[in-house]
Amino acid sequence: MYALPLLSLAIWIPIFFGVVVLATGSDRNANAARWIALIGATLGFLITIPIYTGFSTTLGGFQYVQKVEWIDALNVNYHLGIDGISLLLLLLNSFTTVLVVIAGWEIIQKKVAQYMASFLILSGLMNGVFCALDALLFYVFFEATLIPMFIIIGIWGGPRRVYASLKFFLYTLFGSLLSLVALIYLFFASGGSFSLLDFYDTPLTMAAQTFIFFAFFMAFAVKVPMWPVHTWLPDAHVEAPTGGSVVLAAIMLKLGGYGFLRLSLPIVPDASHALAGFMIFLSLVAVVYIGLVALVQTDMKKLIAYSSISHMGFVTLGLFIFNAQGMEGAVIQMISHGFISAAMFLCVGVLYDRMHTREIGDYGGVVNTMPVFAAFFMLFAMANAGLPGTSGFVGEFTVILGAMQANFWYAFLAATTLIFGAAYTLWMYKRVVFGAVANSHVAELKDINLREFVVLGTLAVVVMVMGIWPQPFAELIHTSVSDILSHVAHSKMPGQ
Repeated sequence: MYALPLLSLAIWIPIFFGVVVLATGSDRNANAARWIALIGATLGFLITIPIYTGFSTTLGGFQYVQKVEWIDALNVNYHLGIDGISLLLLLLNSFTTVLVVIAGWEIIQKKVAQYMASFLILSGLMNGVFCALDALLFYVFFEATLIPMFIIIGIWGGPRRVYASLKFFLYTLFGSLLSLVALIYLFFASGGSFSLLDFYDTPLTMAAQTFIFFAFFMAFAVKVPMWPVHTWLPDAHVEAPTGGSVVLAAIMLKLGGYGFLRLSLPIVPDASHALAGFMIFLSLVAVVYIGLVALVQTDMKKLIAYSSISHMGFVTLGLFIFNAQGMEGAVIQMISHGFISAAMFLCVGVLYDRMHTREIGDYGGVVNTMPVFAAFFMLFAMANAGLPGTSGFVGEFTVILGAMQANFWYAFLAATTLIFGAAYTLWMYKRVVFGAVANSHVAELKDINLREFVVLGTLAVVVMVMGIWPQPFAELIHTSVSDILSHVAHSKMPGQ
């Protein structure tokens, strides 16, 4: 049906260019490494354009399917395909990679080739997660994403980078090991197949579904991250370089939400329904409690990290209320949070590159010396607070509407994020940007340069367009959400 293996190209072009960038060697060839990385990231994004334009929003199931035998003895295949949900995440990942390469252009001066290559390889691996229709292939890509991010935090991070990178790696690795046991169980239960499509049709007892649900929960809840397995995220964000924080918040957290959508809900629907109250409770704790925790932070990065946990609580809430509005809102929230969190971390990075501090108390009156930056920062702060007209409002409001259909108190508690989000975001913005110039360091600040303007300006356009005209995003996922809900609506227990 398709002349080119577009999904394979989306996966392997960034990885290939990452290897080429590594081959440039030492920092004597730093400019070559930067340009090759930019070309690779741009090509990786451009290949997603025909995938988007050729995608049918009315067809159910998976498109651009590619299947090649990989490990014949285990019936493992290189099996790829996407639906509308996968496509949006593919576009978000490839788009963000280009911005990260540009954002680190002048800032990274040591081990430039290794830095750029890590992001390119990571981008390809995450595309692999979003495209994989073979469970073992999914697991390989899912686990492999840990390695580049571990390197990014451990080499270019802050003073406690070794601690943060090890904590990130161990939390996410151990969380995923039990899911491998579940996949092996499903392999035998499905008659010797690792195909996700076969897993969807495999009848399972309630006891088996419950075990598999919690096995997947350990992998995906840590990745989201859900409360109370969230403690690795603030440490990872604070120590990671700006580009690492951007990719971690914008894309890697979405692997958890995507895992629930692609594996947990359709494979174990009865257990998902039975344990929905448990998931909703954890999600609402994240929304309310973590929102309050964000209020008392003094480090800008840590505040935005806790904000991410709170906003990702909307994703898991929307998935487990089992109606179309909730699930579509959850997916839109994933995409919107990707853009907004990337923008917020980039804004903090702009300040940190000039002042080498993230403490809110070290700033004040930034608008007097950086008016253009202050305008961008204001837009992204408002979007983070869920202002109507920005992308931050669309996903949260849709999830709240879906929650209202399920239970008034779910919607009431979820809606508190509009209060807490405004409180911690605008309180931070007020102390950093407004008022008189706080000290001589702020007085010497220079406004954003052309490179920073391009990166922040591009994200500003996307945040505004998605907030004002969300229909194209909703159209892409509507059929895919209906497919998942149809799987979840039918019992898979034997004899039913």
